[in-house]
Amino acid sequence: MDLGSFSVSLSVKNIEVSRDFYSKLGFQIIGGSAQENWLILRNGDHVIGLFQGMFEKNMLTFNPGWDQQGNEKDSFTDVREIQRKLKEFDISLASEANEETRGPASLMVIDPDGNPILIDQHR
Repeated sequence: MDLGSFSVSLSVKNIEVSRDFYSKLGFQIIGGSAQENWLILRNGDHVIGLFQGMFEKNMLTFNPGWDQQGNEKDSFTDVREIQRKLKEFDISLASEANEETRGPASLMVIDPDGNPILIDQHR
C-alpha cells in the first residue's frame, strides 16, 4: 500500500511565530496562506504543515498521488483502495472517503496512542 508523500501537520498557536521559527531551521514556504491560517514548508525532503485553529492535535499526513517533492506520481494507490485495505485489517476509521466518488478525498485513523493520521488525496 503506497501512502504517498509524508508530512507532519502541526497545530500551532501563532502561525507567524511558528513560520519564523521553522524558517530559522531552513524551512521555506511552498504553499498555503498565512491569512487563511495555514502554511506548507519544506526543507529538502522534509515537509511540515502549520495550521492555526484548524484542528486540536498534531497529525501525521500522507498524500497519495504525490512524491515527497509534491510532484504528481503516474501510479499510486487511491485513498479508497487504502480505505478498503484498512477495513480488511479491522482498523477503525475516524472519517471515511466517499467510495462512490473519484479524485480528491480523505480519511482519518487514530493510532493506538491517540495520534491522528490523515490520508489526504488531492487528485
